[in-house]
Amino acid sequence: MSDAWLRGAGRLWRRRIILAEFVLGALGGTGLGLWQALSGTGAWQIFGGFLAGIGLNYVPLTLHAVALSRRGALEEELAGVDIVAELRHYTAAQFWVLVPLCLVVLSVRQASRSKS
Repeated sequence: MSDAWLRGAGRLWRRRIILAEFVLGALGGTGLGLWQALSGTGAWQIFGGFLAGIGLNYVPLTLHAVALSRRGALEEELAGVDIVAELRHYTAAQFWVLVPLCLVVLSVRQASRSKS
């Protein structure tokens, strides 16, 4: 991976696109899932609940993206990090978003650990 790509990774327009994706996933996925769960029948209700759970996974991602959008926050977070290795890790780890409520539970656990 080239250094030029890594320098452009934190650009403002990229941050905004990621934030928009997370907001759309949180609101759209949760809303669509709840609508389907409440208006559907049988397997469609289960699918709606599954979709709502995935949509809720985007809420902690959105909150984290908002926190990192403050001036200098992303640079501070990435200081001293091997970005290429982290990209490899998170390329595979991103599939956890498909496990309903997984990221919600993990973020609550992380928040409770940081308070104690």
